[in-house]
Amino acid sequence: MFSQGNTDSKNTSSENFNELKLNGLYLVLGAFDVTYERTINQESAFGVNVFLPFDDDINDDINYYISPYYRFYFGKKYAAGFFVEGFGMLNSTNDYRFSGDFDTSIREETVTDFALGIGLGGKWITESGFIGELNFGVGRNLFENDRYDYEIVAKIGITLGYRF
Repeated sequence: MFSQGNTDSKNTSSENFNELKLNGLYLVLGAFDVTYERTINQESAFGVNVFLPFDDDINDDINYYISPYYRFYFGKKYAAGFFVEGFGMLNSTNDYRFSGDFDTSIREETVTDFALGIGLGGKWITESGFIGELNFGVGRNLFENDRYDYEIVAKIGITLGYRF
């Protein structure tokens, strides 16, 4: 004989969830920043964050970044609350150099690099699955530091999303 329990409870410790989030801060500043996150268990998750500028002022400096990350959560809710994060970041930027000639021409170079970094933040989630998140992270490019100006990278977020 089989019995069926209550299947309506959303956050059980044996379930993993997917999340889609949009960074409202970067959207206001002129860039599309979207995140996918998958919870591993009640205190950890991994995800990937993609940044693409659409405003010309931002696009003059940053072309894109793709940033995979791992988070460890300290909250009482399932994969929510205060967190620490370790991330990698493949980033592409524009670097401008003056030529050594007598004319004052400017040469633009595209620089692609990879950074490692750490971050922290907080995630709040409603019973229906809506997410609010604040986060900050800082990292260092590993390969092109001696030739270009972009040694330090940062991630800042005021993010809204949904867990399903």
